[in-house]
Amino acid sequence: MLWRRFCSEISTELVLLAENWKYLLAGLICQYIHGLAAKGVHYIHRPGPTLQDLGFFLLPELGQERSYISETVFTSVFLSFFLWTFHPFILKSKKIYTVLIWCRVLAFLVACQFLRVITFYSTQLPGPNYHCREGSKVARLPWPKSPLEILEINPHGVMYGCGDLIFSSHMIFTLVFVLTYHKYGTKRFIKLFGWLTAFVHSLLIIASRKHYTVDVVVAWYTVNLVVFCLDKKLPELPDRTTVLLPVVSKDRTKEENHKLLLNGNGIDPADWRPRAQVNGKIDSNGVHFDNSLNGA
Repeated sequence: MLWRRFCSEISTELVLLAENWKYLLAGLICQYIHGLAAKGVHYIHRPGPTLQDLGFFLLPELGQERSYISETVFTSVFLSFFLWTFHPFILKSKKIYTVLIWCRVLAFLVACQFLRVITFYSTQLPGPNYHCREGSKVARLPWPKSPLEILEINPHGVMYGCGDLIFSSHMIFTLVFVLTYHKYGTKRFIKLFGWLTAFVHSLLIIASRKHYTVDVVVAWYTVNLVVFCLDKKLPELPDRTTVLLPVVSKDRTKEENHKLLLNGNGIDPADWRPRAQVNGKIDSNGVHFDNSLNGA
């Protein structure tokens, strides 16, 4: 039964992937461009005295040996959300399509990261992180020796970047994931736990001196506003739990009916029946067949 459900989801998601791969690819390319921009600002970063910060005054400094705590929280949030987007392949209670939810998430991320690049290139602040302070060997990047070096993104550099401060990239991802689950998730306690985790993560970032307080505060209202505005413009995800299901006509092929079901539009209203009135069976793609129309 589980294998059959998994194969059904694979076929459904492949149809959606064929229609939306360009959006996913564009979103991934923008992630790479954002990484290049963050690396580029490191070249022009100039270490200096740490700025006066309210969060630094209120929160005790965790120190370099405990800086992994905030990264552990972020990794847990990232992996949890990533696995949740694939839960329709296993669980019966499925409300989302994996391809469509990632198209939406990447749209949010790209919009926020575009604003982020504009802000941290507008004004470069001295990084508060330990490796960005005076005396650190990696506080400044040596100028690239070749164009290829500019296009390389070193994973080590992602952890030890400087200059890309306003606003926090970690908070962009965390808040986009929490907001997305808040809308499409089904477990109320997980939604509450997600918001609590985002708040705690904010404090840990400041206590680890990875960002100034302003970087986190700006991320909170900017990401929420961007997601709110884009959510109104993007097409809504088709609801998998709707009480009305399209009844397959014998005049259409299986592929045509399957595509209509995914799109959620373009179906003749006469073909819609309440779930309770559909006394047929479900094929491997989850399409309901009306026995009266198929001569069964």
